[in-house]
Amino acid sequence: MKHFSRGRLAALGLAAATCTFASTSALAAWGITDASGVLTVDTGAGLVFKVNKSSGDITSIKLNGGAELQGQTKFSHISSGLGAPATYAFSPSGTTAVITITASTLKHYIVVRRNENTLYMATHITAEPAVGELRWITRLNGSVFTGVPVESSLRGTTGAIESSDVFGNSDGTTRSKYYGNQRAKDMTIRGVTGSGVGAFMVYGSRESASGGPFFRDIQNQSGTDTELYNYMNSGHNQTEAFRMGLHGPYALMFTTGATPSAPDMSWMSGLGLDGWVAGRGKVVLNGLSGMDTAYAYTVGFANGTAQYWGTTSGSGAVTVANMKPGTYTMTVYKGELGVYTEQVSVSSGGTTTLNTRAITADPSAQAVLWRVGNWDGTPLEFLNGQTLNVRHPSDTRNPSWGPVTYAVGSATNKFPGAIWKGVNSGTQITFNLTSAQLAARTVRIGITAAYANARPQISVNGWTSTVPSASTQPDSRSLTIGTYRGNNATFTFSVPASAFVAGSNTLTINAASGSGSTAYLSAGFAVDAVDLR
Repeated sequence: MKHFSRGRLAALGLAAATCTFASTSALAAWGITDASGVLTVDTGAGLVFKVNKSSGDITSIKLNGGAELQGQTKFSHISSGLGAPATYAFSPSGTTAVITITASTLKHYIVVRRNENTLYMATHITAEPAVGELRWITRLNGSVFTGVPVESSLRGTTGAIESSDVFGNSDGTTRSKYYGNQRAKDMTIRGVTGSGVGAFMVYGSRESASGGPFFRDIQNQSGTDTELYNYMNSGHNQTEAFRMGLHGPYALMFTTGATPSAPDMSWMSGLGLDGWVAGRGKVVLNGLSGMDTAYAYTVGFANGTAQYWGTTSGSGAVTVANMKPGTYTMTVYKGELGVYTEQVSVSSGGTTTLNTRAITADPSAQAVLWRVGNWDGTPLEFLNGQTLNVRHPSDTRNPSWGPVTYAVGSATNKFPGAIWKGVNSGTQITFNLTSAQLAARTVRIGITAAYANARPQISVNGWTSTVPSASTQPDSRSLTIGTYRGNNATFTFSVPASAFVAGSNTLTINAASGSGSTAYLSAGFAVDAVDLR
């Protein structure tokens, strides 16, 4: 058995440890013990964890000599486990150790600094893992970590109600690993706790992930184990192609229960990690005109290599820094709806300055006879719209989805946030017109996501529209897996004057599709806004 605590830095990276110290029956200080196919890492601050040298799995985690924190049925690893060898090296000072797990198209780094109970990580890929998901999973001892998010806790549930990943309780409420997850732009640090212990995921850089600022993916699941995730790529209603390169850095932090501050990880630039880009630039947008003061605005940048975003000030000004050089599509989002786009180039070490830009594509700026909801790229203002991220649509806490008959001018939260072919197709909007308003009109229906090629088809009194073509959407369940976020699309219907009458009129909205199953797995879409021009 060998105990290492120092090493040498090679010209382009860390060299293997070369100093051997007398071994003891248990680690009592900073270092790595290499014995019997296991790397045992002692941070010197109370955290001791073990890595299987042949698989790269973390098989044991203990804090301050306490209970086993690592679940023992499945271990902690990238994707479903790499089954790839782990090597290690130290910095010249001996205060930083890098464990590298190398597979054919993936290299995962676990970095530890002396006297810090934190696993700093980064993952470099040249192809998506065979399982189709790039994710770090910390599988913790469920009997220890009991302080978990309720929405994703499966403990006490009565069984699956949809596929094998959405579960019900005896009272009709629902739980799933898909529920209660944050938008990418809101992710900083989140964790789980037990008596005298806490484990926290620091999500770090999302530049190589996919989906944009409003994308949600799995963060927790609690059953026998308590699982803490960092999802970087997945097929969970994914709206864009996966990005290759270095994902991260990100970190796993252990405490005695208190939520720590997210650490600065820029120091990892000196480790020689594959795919680390040093020369970066920034974009400064001086402001936006045409903003709706009721909404927050996000400015996003995306290309095939990276994604970035920032939230604007009250004037629409924003600075987005630490960007890889390249040409990006800049999108200004009102809420979650893109209302302006432009191509922007970023150079290494440079600043791209943009003068005030005028928002030109906000549908809410156009005059209408009436509008239900507002164009913001979300169904949040509608009936049950805010619950799509936290529970299954069938959950008994939800009021009925209908079909409803909604009178223009009523409270917006009386109109359903989603319409399914097998649930509430035939939802109606009633409205009055004067004889002077009888003319050819346009009905617009905005959606934020759709399942099974669902799209709206409308009737106005006795007139019925044709069925429009389906929008382009991810090939995935959406509205039942904790998201309303797909590709925003607007359906426009030209309604002849002869369809309308003076007095009361009825607009009927159906979910049209030749695909889909039944109930909430029938074809459906989430609603952004409906208006009559």
